Amino acid sequence: MSRIGRMPVAIPGGVDAKIDNSNVITVNGPKGTLVRQLHTDMIVKIDKGEIVVERPSEEKNHKEIHGLTRTLINNMVTGVTNGFEKVLEINGVGYRAQKQGKKLVLTLGYSHPVEMEEPQGITVETPAPNRIIVKGIDKQAVGQFAAEIRFKRQPEPYKGKGIKYDYEVIRRKEGKTGKKK
Repeated sequence: MSRIGRMPVAIPGGVDAKIDNSNVITVNGPKGTLVRQLHTDMIVKIDKGEIVVERPSEEKNHKEIHGLTRTLINNMVTGVTNGFEKVLEINGVGYRAQKQGKKLVLTLGYSHPVEMEEPQGITVETPAPNRIIVKGIDKQAVGQFAAEIRFKRQPEPYKGKGIKYDYEVIRRKEGKTGKKK
């Protein structure tokens, strides 16, 4: 049996979870509400303040989605209680980020500034010109928007210029050496 799938998801105080007959789970918490359609084959139950995920059979596809379903539910509960955040750093001379209302304006060495609109449910902060913090309750949406920001100017291996995650380590390459005759 899946080690992750068989662990119950504890429902903390202040969080309310509901599951209807078509496996749509709704999780309400202090930070907001998340709704997700789970796989219809999975058996999801709420009992004694915990959410338990069971699979109907030992078929390969049921084994595959057992742990996934439990992790999705756990991420929903974590999101409405604590939220998720990704921190990005900008390296490079003249590269910077700033917030203008609901827009993130990036100056990345192109001929024009790059403007990105905040998606619904996501907040972006720029505590410093070279630091971007993406926050939200949906883990997938936070990660997706952070990846889109990073894609605007990926870090290059020679000087390390570009946008990277704060935990990311850029492997540096040595530049060309010119041989003289």
